[in-house]
Amino acid sequence: MANLATVLKSEITRIARRELRAETESLKKAAAHYRSEITALKRKVAELERQVAKVEKSMAKAAPDGAKLDGSGSGEIKIRYSARSMAAQRKRLGLSAENMGKLFGVSGHTIYGWETGGSRPRNGQMPAIAAVRKLGKVEAAAIVESLSG
Repeated sequence: MANLATVLKSEITRIARRELRAETESLKKAAAHYRSEITALKRKVAELERQVAKVEKSMAKAAPDGAKLDGSGSGEIKIRYSARSMAAQRKRLGLSAENMGKLFGVSGHTIYGWETGGSRPRNGQMPAIAAVRKLGKVEAAAIVESLSG
């Protein structure tokens, strides 16, 4: 009797394995197909990123100094800003924080915040910052004088 039970058990196991193999075979094929699709998509993404970098590089060469395209595709120019360069610019022009603030229509305390990195200028103030970069000492002093008087 033990022999019959062992034979029956082994036959059931064999049939169950065969059924499971048939069921999982389609899943294995699908998984292999998905992996190959993912690999192809990764290659496409890498190629597109290379193309975007190439276009951005060529656009950066065409963009004016101190500016770069914002990457949104809108064609807007985004002006770079750093706190350290703001402080250096003010010192180069020989202006106090209060007088520099007059050029931008803000307070001297705001200029101090920009220079220390405590705050950043708004997007609307960035064109004025770019314009001040092109000024000399005499021009900046004349503008501050006209704004004060």
